[in-house]
Amino acid sequence: MQIGILGPFEIRTADGVYADVPGARLRGLLIALALEPGHAVPKATLIDWIWGEQPPSDAANALHRLVSRLRKALPEGTVEGQTDGYRLRVEPDAVDAVRFERLVAQARNDEGPQGVRRLREALALWRGAAMQDVGLQDSAAFDVVVTRLEGLRLTAMEDRFDAEISLGHGAELVTELTDSVAAHPVRERLVAALMRALVATGRGTEALL
Repeated sequence: MQIGILGPFEIRTADGVYADVPGARLRGLLIALALEPGHAVPKATLIDWIWGEQPPSDAANALHRLVSRLRKALPEGTVEGQTDGYRLRVEPDAVDAVRFERLVAQARNDEGPQGVRRLREALALWRGAAMQDVGLQDSAAFDVVVTRLEGLRLTAMEDRFDAEISLGHGAELVTELTDSVAAHPVRERLVAALMRALVATGRGTEALL
């Protein structure tokens, strides 16, 4: 099973069929489990993730009902009950956000073209804004994860640009960097990378403007 949350929410089973997981809370539950693949997530953590500061009076039973619905939507045995929580039985690389973070961490230990390849592979996993169509309301935990993932994406972009410019590819990046700076004008590393790329093309005067 493949779980995509870096863009439109997407669940694909082993036989290539797309699983239907409707509703913000049901999707929120799956995401909370998917971000800790193979590990038990405590019930209290899941309740906080799904309902935030306004849990229902029977939160434990409400969570149990959600888990039952999720089990019906996913292949049998995917969601396991634990002593005080639930576990999603998937490989870490089956979750695009988990794979993204692994690749970015590995890239930091690599130098040269290998690091660039890992960063490119990591950034290619993004299909849009993180969890863009989940819409889980009143969940601070959900908002924190979205903000963190988007921040990691920007940092990975900056790391990739810096690495490619250091390898002498600055001239090839001017258009892409110009678009990135336009989208994120307060990111100083992007602005600096664009200046370096312009210098690499012999357009040093533009870099000073």
